[in-house]
Amino acid sequence: MDTFAHLTAGSGKLAAMDSPRFPGPAMPGDDLFDSMPGDEDPALRAEAGSRVAQLLVRGARDRGDAEIVERIVRLADDHGLDLLAELWRHEPADSLGGALWRLYLLRTWVHSDPAQAAREFDAGRAYAPVDEVVAGVVEPPGPREVCELVDAVLRGLAVGDLPVTLERAAAFARIVALGRVHLDEEGSAPTRSAARLVDTAEQLEASARLERSGALP
Repeated sequence: MDTFAHLTAGSGKLAAMDSPRFPGPAMPGDDLFDSMPGDEDPALRAEAGSRVAQLLVRGARDRGDAEIVERIVRLADDHGLDLLAELWRHEPADSLGGALWRLYLLRTWVHSDPAQAAREFDAGRAYAPVDEVVAGVVEPPGPREVCELVDAVLRGLAVGDLPVTLERAAAFARIVALGRVHLDEEGSAPTRSAARLVDTAEQLEASARLERSGALP
């Protein structure tokens, strides 16, 4: 099974807006997307995606507010994965937008199939004890617990812990990849999708290193 194929199929249209400029810091649910351009100009779309990523991670105010934290976690639920795809799907992996796309895509997959995610996480954690510590130990690793884990990882965005958030998501992806391989060692499709998950983990880790050095664009 291709881990993310069913999540990335299709793309929604951005609502037409008067200006591609953002008036100032905003938060999800508080006009964050109000300045999105409505045309299909790739340059404008890339600029808008970069601005939203910067506002979301670096421009948030009152980060300790519980409502804001939950809005950030539920961004894909509230605004749709298609909109996030329009913003960040084509951004380089070593950019803030590209990192956010991978984070929300991973969370969406877990919430769309929590039983499978829990099964693979449980199978893989025995082979990656260090990654389990980084990602977060959950007992028992059931569907609800795994969903809560990925939500807890994303909450790091709301408190300014982007490197830690990226590292925890990377560790989670690697554990799931190992579990997928060990649950179906003879299946070529699971092996390929597990390899893509490992690639995602490496990309998130690389972004975390860039962020720590102040070089993540």
